[in-house]
Amino acid sequence: MIVIPETRIREMKAKGWWGDTTLDDLFLKHVKAHPDAEALVDPFNAPDFVGGTAERLTWRQTADAVDRLAAVLHGHGIRKDDVVVIQLPNIAELTIAYLACIRLGVIASPAPVQYREHELGYIIGKTDAVAAITADRIGKVMHGEMMVGLKATCLTLKTVFVLGQTCPPGAEDLERLMDGVTRDQHKATQKAAKDARVTADDIFTICWTSGTEAQPKGVPRSHNEWIIMGDGVVDAADLPQGARLLNPFPMVNMAGISTAFAGWLILGGVLIQHQPFDLPVLLKQMRDEKIDYTVAPPAVLNLLLQNEAMLEGIDFKRLKSIGSGSAPLSEWMVRTFHEKYGVQIVNYFGSNEGASFPSALKDLPEAADRAALFPRMAEGYRWACKLHDRVFTRLVDPETEEEIRENGRSGELRVKGATIFSGYWRSPEINARAFDADGWFRTGDLFELAGDRQQFIRFVGRLKDIVIRGGMNISSEEIENHLMAFPAIAEAAVVGAPDPNLGERLAAFVVFRPGQTATLEQINAFLTGDRHVAVYKQIERLEVVDALPRNPVGKILKRDLRQAFSETESA
Repeated sequence: MIVIPETRIREMKAKGWWGDTTLDDLFLKHVKAHPDAEALVDPFNAPDFVGGTAERLTWRQTADAVDRLAAVLHGHGIRKDDVVVIQLPNIAELTIAYLACIRLGVIASPAPVQYREHELGYIIGKTDAVAAITADRIGKVMHGEMMVGLKATCLTLKTVFVLGQTCPPGAEDLERLMDGVTRDQHKATQKAAKDARVTADDIFTICWTSGTEAQPKGVPRSHNEWIIMGDGVVDAADLPQGARLLNPFPMVNMAGISTAFAGWLILGGVLIQHQPFDLPVLLKQMRDEKIDYTVAPPAVLNLLLQNEAMLEGIDFKRLKSIGSGSAPLSEWMVRTFHEKYGVQIVNYFGSNEGASFPSALKDLPEAADRAALFPRMAEGYRWACKLHDRVFTRLVDPETEEEIRENGRSGELRVKGATIFSGYWRSPEINARAFDADGWFRTGDLFELAGDRQQFIRFVGRLKDIVIRGGMNISSEEIENHLMAFPAIAEAAVVGAPDPNLGERLAAFVVFRPGQTATLEQINAFLTGDRHVAVYKQIERLEVVDALPRNPVGKILKRDLRQAFSETESA
């Protein structure tokens, strides 16, 4: 299924930004070139959370598994443009499931393992998914039984395939079916794959936005749209062919799929999976697997440098790049990794919709710049990273639509280019709001221009995370960044607390570090004294919590925090 307008396809291909190579073409190229080389490595602790054994597969073995799974799907009547929901952790079978769907032109809709009946039912209904692939258990949850239960209310869902040691009634034992594939089934599947005529412009996935403010939105992406994202990761991190990639991000959205799936297919190396996030496990994999690249949240990278004994035994002659993002990076961390270990920290900004770009060493060599700034991708600026001539940005006042042209004034980031999707799945009303009159995608992210030539942009917050206090706009994320610098605070989230006089007052939910605490007065003294913020940006309501509520991909659920205020008022 192709949802991208034909005019856009022609434009992207005329510029050489998109091509005709599919993800299956990339896969088969590596199978032919080095069939007996290692390709996929399970987390060594996979038996703990999904059962079975941890596998290490060659390209040939992976290809065999893909052939057999594609035959099972085809044998159960699943055809091109059908949607299959896939809920698996980061194990080899997740990659195999993607590749089998690609072979047949089936659309894969991956779901985070944390999703339950409510979210899964919504996805199945929105996509008319005909089948699901999951494990009998993931952690302590019996996902096979849960998915089978959805067949009663999700009428399009006809088949549930289950991996694992048990298969609940109403499901199909996927491993048994794959073991029983016949020669005739293989031939029929090969013919079906040929007849499907899958192109690089067909949808590969429908991923789901985090849904922090509303129902999740489906983001369809084609082979070309994934390949260019993977190519951008490879280029920014300067990764060699055959690189060994360690992936601790769930391979269900932009961060995981662009690096761990598309990047792996581009490089033809080894994909070493990790899940659930466990720092001792991750460090053991970093030591034992001799990796070339991985990604980690800023807080983890800070922690490692604060406890450098944890880094002993890691081969930093190979590991030359680490990706990070999703929160401000520490200049000290970026600089220390480079000066002491020769590792460049690549700062990524990204979204499922494709508003994604890196801040890499070859464009921003200074640690202070790379930690906080991104290249401005606009006419008149040239950069080394490959994506930066294929993505275009502008900052716009969201109220007046005036383009921002001076430093220090925040505006909404609007993006065009080869990485941007063409619209949310079956959501015409949302799409009408998602793009402006000139076709620029409205990211909802606030940036400001920076640099002596306005050559950079700096993230300052989310448009919908503005607290309006007495008519003054305050960026929640700006204050959160300041609070994270306070020694006693481990995590912080800022929202607006309803106020009858000012509209909203600034409220902070904080998690203190073990054994530490602070008063509201001490925190505000830090904000106005050490961090020099305006007085009206002081915290007026402090809520101490044990943990912040998060969605399956780690974003803070601010709607839950705001709900706490309404519940307090009504009590």
